[in-house]
Formats: sequence, structure tokens, C-alpha cells
Amino acid sequence: MPPHMLWLLAVLVSAGDVCHCRTYSCPAICQCTTERVSCNRHTQENSQATSVTSKFEISQSDSIRTIQGKAFLSIHSLEEISIQNINQLMAIENGAFTDLPKLRYLSICNTGVRHFPDLSTISSMELFFFLELGDNMRINSIPANAFQVLKQGTIFHFNVILKDNMHLSKIHNAAFEGAVGPAVLDVSSTALQALPTWGLTAVKVLKARSTPALKTLPPLENLLDLQEAELTYPSHCCAFHNRRLHNREKTTIGQFKNLTKLCNKDNQPDFTHLLLHSDVSGQELSDLQEINFHYPDMELCINSRPFKCSPKPDAFNPCEDLLGYDFLRCITWVITASALMGNLAVLVVLLSSPQKMTVSRFLMCNLAFADLCMGLYLLLIALVDHWSRREYYNHAMAWQTGTGCSVAGFLTVFASELSVYTLTTITLERWHTITNAMQTDRRLRPRHVVAMMAAGWGFSLLVALLPVFGVSNYSKVSICLPMDIETPASQGYVVALLVLNMAAFLTVCACYVGIYLSVRKPNMATRHGDTRIAKRMAVLIFTDFLCMAPISFFAISAAMRMPLITVSQSKILLVLFYPINSLCNPFLYTIFTRAFRRDMYMLLSRCGYCQMQAEFYRLQGLSGVALDPRNKRSRKSHSNQFQGYHIKLRGCFISKGAT
Repeated sequence: MPPHMLWLLAVLVSAGDVCHCRTYSCPAICQCTTERVSCNRHTQENSQATSVTSKFEISQSDSIRTIQGKAFLSIHSLEEISIQNINQLMAIENGAFTDLPKLRYLSICNTGVRHFPDLSTISSMELFFFLELGDNMRINSIPANAFQVLKQGTIFHFNVILKDNMHLSKIHNAAFEGAVGPAVLDVSSTALQALPTWGLTAVKVLKARSTPALKTLPPLENLLDLQEAELTYPSHCCAFHNRRLHNREKTTIGQFKNLTKLCNKDNQPDFTHLLLHSDVSGQELSDLQEINFHYPDMELCINSRPFKCSPKPDAFNPCEDLLGYDFLRCITWVITASALMGNLAVLVVLLSSPQKMTVSRFLMCNLAFADLCMGLYLLLIALVDHWSRREYYNHAMAWQTGTGCSVAGFLTVFASELSVYTLTTITLERWHTITNAMQTDRRLRPRHVVAMMAAGWGFSLLVALLPVFGVSNYSKVSICLPMDIETPASQGYVVALLVLNMAAFLTVCACYVGIYLSVRKPNMATRHGDTRIAKRMAVLIFTDFLCMAPISFFAISAAMRMPLITVSQSKILLVLFYPINSLCNPFLYTIFTRAFRRDMYMLLSRCGYCQMQAEFYRLQGLSGVALDPRNKRSRKSHSNQFQGYHIKLRGCFISKGAT
């Protein structure tokens, strides 16, 4: 019999069925029962076996529930143990793997084990150890010091394969405490939310594919030896890319003044001589490995250590911060503050004004609310950019796949569509009013405008909610815009939005062409106020939609899978053009008007401020009513009131001058 034979124990009986167990022979060195297997030095000595066992495998059993303590005690020739496909195996007792000096391979896969097995008594003297614990559905955590036996002086390198443990959600920070390694760590297809902070300095290969809960990486200084990474998210590869660039930038020639030739015949770096015969620190050596250069005073030849990482960042997720450019950060905060304060001021003044809620006021309130939502979106983007600056790779997936990005995306789409709809409604209302100036019975009533805006709110809410329910999505890019066009439904959604916005722009153009033609006809007896408002709104709305033209152009090209700019460049459009309506609308539509100033001073006068300015606007209002020929009956009484207010106003001026 060969010196290294394979013992295969295939126990295929159902639980408690002893008679079927007799049809399978138990290995000569073991003692077997229906539910237990024990293979140790004592059973080996009592057996008649004279061969040396190097490999042991237990598989395909429905009856074994426990591997007892000291089950593999002191089988000094045992090199490999494989325990696989035993779903009923619930426990591996402490000390089951004891005194196995030649053990180099331990595999426990597809079992029902509930707790991480005890490895503290293996006492392997092998230089390389391979540990595989995969597809154990009931293991949910790995405790502290779980690998302590795999320490320096006993095992030089060990690999840990934990893939396919679907419920493994936690590895204790001190799980690798006292161990040197692992060299390979595979946590693919697990529920891990974080890797341990300590004990990863020797990891050379890290595999974490299909691990969606793992959204952050440990500090990069704890992964100094990493040479290959297979991860779930592209942004995590940016962490290592950025670190290499940072190390290259901070490296200075002064660090290498004591170095001599460092090239072997294969042009590959040999750092053993360097570590033995120089005073260069480990960190300096790490920096040295990042560059290639030749210095004339000394022969120095260093090649960058190769590093592989997948998946690589794509066009939608480049290796940069959320906003990317420093100047965009400053501009974003200025636009955000202006948009929030301006639109909030419009809402407060218009809603608190004692004046009647006219159609124009109602539409302006809706426009201000839409633009306020856009300001809130920009505020979210600016805050997340500030919070994740220079470490966005570690927050990218938590942000993009979390609730925050969905809220931000909902706000921006809702605000954008409601703003466009409201501007279109304002234009249609002005066009209808101007063209029917002599027919007051045909003017829009408040109930008509309320119904129109209710439809606009419903439409805006619908299109903003569709990406939340899977039609496109907000997690494709860091700025949370619906840029996903992978499916026909998603592409149709994006194209439909852009086409509707362009149709709204053309509608506004057509309406204002009609308005200007009507205003310029001398035989059209339009009211002076309507004419003035129409001209002002024409300039404003044309300006607003012209600001949206670059976005529409580049967005349509991207939606047709022919992008003309990158995501990084699109962020410039996002900051400089996309929110300009929200910034300008409150000032140009409301704040710069005389009616708003009157309402603002009236509101401040109720709080004890700007009394003189409020009186001035009150007198202007009274004089306008007194001089209106349509109010003949009340002209005399208003004239008396006007004189009284005039006396009060003169007193205010005198007292102001005296002070």
C-alpha cells in the first residue's frame, strides 16, 4: 500500500438509520457511530492498519451531526482534512483538530456548522497552510483570536477562504490577532459589512466579489502588501489608485541618498539586500517601490510593483470626489445659499402677505417651492462632497445605493420638472391674458390654474418616483441623476423627459412670439400692466430656457448612447447651468418687483421695522385707488385718508431728520 493513501469516508445514510451504516466500511484507523466519527492516535494504535494516512475526507452524509473533541488527535502523518457536503453537521467540538504537525490543508464546506471551528490546537509546523470554510450557511461571525495558532514561527503563510458563507456578517477586529497573514483572504458572496481593521498587513490577494454589504474598506495603511484585489464596487479600486499617486507625489530624492544599485539581472527589484545593508525604513521602501527613475550620482533601478484590481472604474464612476473640481465646490456653496435664501424669502413674503392670492401670486409660490427643492438638492450634494472629500471611494456605494442619493435624485427631478411645468403655465397664462385683454370673461380663474398646477404636481411626482421603482435609477452616478439607460424602459424614460422639456421650451417660444406680435399692434388695446409684464417675462423665461439648452443637448446625445462629454465634465453643467433657474427665478420674477418690495416692507413693519418705507407704499396704494376713474364714489373718502397719511409721513421724515 503506498505511503500516502486517500481514505474516503462516504456516509450516505439518513439520520438514525443504523442498518444502512453497516453497508459502508469505516476507515481502519477510526471509530464510527451513526452520528460521530473519531480518528486519533488511540484509535489508530488499536487498529490493524499499518499504512500511513496523509489525507482524510468526509463527504455526502446526512447523519453525522458532531465531530467530537480530539477526533483527529495526534495523527502526525495527516496532511489534508476535507469535510464537505454534510448538511446535518452542526458542531465541531473544541480540540477536534489537535496535534497535527503536518496538516497543511483543512476544508470545511457546505455543512450546517453553527460556530467557527476551534483551530487553536492544530500545532501545524508547515510553512504554508490553506484554510477553506465555504458555504457554511449558519456561520454568522468569526470571533477574536480565531487564527491565533497560525502564528509566526509555526506557519509562514496561510490562506483563508470564507466565500459563499451567505450569513457571515462579522469578522471580529481581532480575529487575526497573533497571526501572520493571511496571504489570501476570500470573503466573496458573504454578508460582511466590514473587514477587520487589524491583521491584514500580510494580505497579498483580497477577494470580495458579490459582497454588496461591504461598502467600506479598512484603512489603506493596513493593506500595504496587497498586490491583487477582486472587489464588488469599482470605487474601491480608486482607493488603491489614489494611494499610489499620493505616495508617488510625496516621495523625495532625499529618502534615497544612502541607496546603492538595486537591480538584478531580470530588471526586477530585490529588496532583501536593501533591507539587510541600508537604514531605509519600511515606509520609505514602500514609497521607493512606487516610482521609476535614474539618478546620476548612483545607480538606482526600481520598478513599480504591479497591482491588479477589478472591477475597474468606469465612465460613470471615475476616480474622483463627488464634485471633482475644487472651483465647483466654491460655486456650489454660493449658488446653494443664494437659491435657498432667495426662494425661501419669496415663499415667506408671498404667503404672509395680506394681499389677495391672485393667479400670478399662486404661480410664483409654486415656482419658488420648486426652486427651493432644487436648492435642497444642491445642499445635499455639497454636504456629502464636504463629508467625503478625498475619501469618496469609501463612501461612494453607501451614498449612491442608500436613501440619501434616492432622496437627492427625487428632489432634483421633481424640482426640475415642476419648475419647467410652472414656467410653461405662467407663459400660457400671460399669453391667454394678453390676447384676450378686452374679454375679461375669458380670463383664467383661480380654480382653473389650481387644476392645472395639481396636474403638474402629479406629473412631477410620478416622473420623480419612477427611478425609485426601477425605471432607470438614481444610483448610477454620484450626483444622483437618472443616467441609467441600460434597459429600453430606462432609455425611454430619459428620452421622454428630455423631449418633454424641449416641447415646453418650444411652447414658451411660440407663446411669446404671439405675445410680442399682439403688443406691437397699435389697434390692440391691451392694458399697460399686461404689456409690461409680458415683456419682462419674455426676457426672463427665454433666459431660463437658454440656460437649459446645453444640458438638453448633451443629455440627449448621452441618452442616444453617443455621449459627447464625460461624467466629470457633466458636473460642470450640473453646477453652472442646471441650477441657474433656481438661483435667478426668485430674484428676477419676484424679489426685484415693486409688488414684492411692498409686501416685504409691510411684513417688516408688522415686526416693528421699516415703518417709513411701509407708509410710503401704503400712500402709493391709496393714491392709486383715489385716482382710478372706476372708483368715483370712494374718491373723496380716500382723498381724506390720503391727506391724513401724508401728514403722518411728513412727521416720519421730520423725526427721521431730527435724529
